[in-house]
Amino acid sequence: MAPRVLISDALSPAAVQIFKDRGIEVDFQPALGKDKDKLAAIIGDYDGLAIRSATKATAKIIEQAKNLKVIGRAGIGVDNVDIPAATAKGIIVMNTPFGNSITTAEHAITMMLALAREIPQADASTQAGKWEKNRFMGVEITGKTLGVIGCGNIGSIVADRAHGLKMKVIAFDPFLSPERAVTLGVEKVELPELFRRADFITLHTPLTEKTKNIISAEAIAAMKKGVRIVNCARGGLVDETALRAALDSGHVAGAAFDVFTEEPATANVLFGHPNVICTPHLGASTTEAQENVALQVAEQMSDYLLQGAISNAVNFPSITAEEAPRLKPMVELAEKLGSFAGQLTETGLTKVQITYEGEVATMNTKALTSAAIAGLLRPMLQDVNFVSAPVMAKERGIVVEEVTREHEGDFESLITVTVETERRTRSVSGTVFADGRPRIVNIKGIRMDAEFGKSMLYVTNDDAPGFIGRFASLLGEAGINIATFALGRDAPGGNAIALVEVDGEVPADLLEKVGKIQNVQQARALRF
Repeated sequence: MAPRVLISDALSPAAVQIFKDRGIEVDFQPALGKDKDKLAAIIGDYDGLAIRSATKATAKIIEQAKNLKVIGRAGIGVDNVDIPAATAKGIIVMNTPFGNSITTAEHAITMMLALAREIPQADASTQAGKWEKNRFMGVEITGKTLGVIGCGNIGSIVADRAHGLKMKVIAFDPFLSPERAVTLGVEKVELPELFRRADFITLHTPLTEKTKNIISAEAIAAMKKGVRIVNCARGGLVDETALRAALDSGHVAGAAFDVFTEEPATANVLFGHPNVICTPHLGASTTEAQENVALQVAEQMSDYLLQGAISNAVNFPSITAEEAPRLKPMVELAEKLGSFAGQLTETGLTKVQITYEGEVATMNTKALTSAAIAGLLRPMLQDVNFVSAPVMAKERGIVVEEVTREHEGDFESLITVTVETERRTRSVSGTVFADGRPRIVNIKGIRMDAEFGKSMLYVTNDDAPGFIGRFASLLGEAGINIATFALGRDAPGGNAIALVEVDGEVPADLLEKVGKIQNVQQARALRF
């Protein structure tokens, strides 16, 4: 059955066609996003939801989305999606961070130039029949210092354009490496130095707890007199009240804002000041950008729904279309190894280490780790999934470590899940053979060769004659059929493990009887 996608905002007809061409059933209702009740009533019928900014994918909407697998936001901002709610339900949330980068960067440069030469004010005066040539005295930008706060995709494009305008560019970004700074031709500085040196400041950072009011009253006081500030990123990065006071005092020469703390901004403390330029969140508003993000989100959603490829997800590692087929059996293996360990864990988890050896170490291990953690936590937290697992582990203080190694042993690829609890450490290893089916090859250092079955019995015992006969007899008496039987031991007379796949459920009383066989240490029923 073909996947179904609902488009609840105005998207390009070309995006609709992409879905259709890829064999996806698409329902185009561009006005639906404004009707929350109607959206909630029908969202359960769809595998994908494509939106822009008008649709609010709230927790209430997501709760009704019984079949939803992916939400695609045509644009960079995902403020209108309840990401924790989507993550908890295993819904991938994608955006298109690069489709409007050039457009937004160009808008910031345009706002800076308009600010430097007072273009909007001069235009309004001239069209009002005045000829105030001496009133509008601008400044050159050549040779001036531009301070870029946030030198990611958009910020780096702004820096490139500023170089073309013969500006000196300094940048503050905690994630900007010295090597990248050299490549971009910018001088990496700390925030206080940027405030002290910049003639123009432009913001290109997301709004987080750390960046909220990054330009505060104290920050403005540290800036050089006559600074001009441009914000085409996110409302809330600048303390607008403090900025207005600095504009009134003349400490700040001008400001150009495309974004505001509250939007739609029908009233704002900055409005009406003669040295302020305002636009209604036009950063991405070009024909090219609107088309680009629509086409990009349609391609991304189609790739995920049809191939399992994940790109530009804000709540899960990326998986390319090329690696998805290779990764799929390894994801299954990682999840089942995690589930195996989780079903044997009785006390509080403190640490999980997932070790990747051989060819699997070159794959997308972040996705594999998510699968392993989901399998591990599911016996305790039934609603956990691949998307929510890393978050839920972090919330519970569980340390997750990844280790990658070159090929060392008998297998081309080997995944080992090692779990530390308050009482003990145990590990289980597995691989995928040529038949594509995952197998367990080592438990607690004991070599095994066992396929995963839906229902299994796990028994540890002291290696001694007679155990297998008594064990098999108990299963036969209970009417339990054995599908596969795997044995392993660390040494003659030492520790031994039996891993048995059986048909049907294992009754509790049978489990109790097995546990009473002489030399048996533990007996567990496992489900996969």
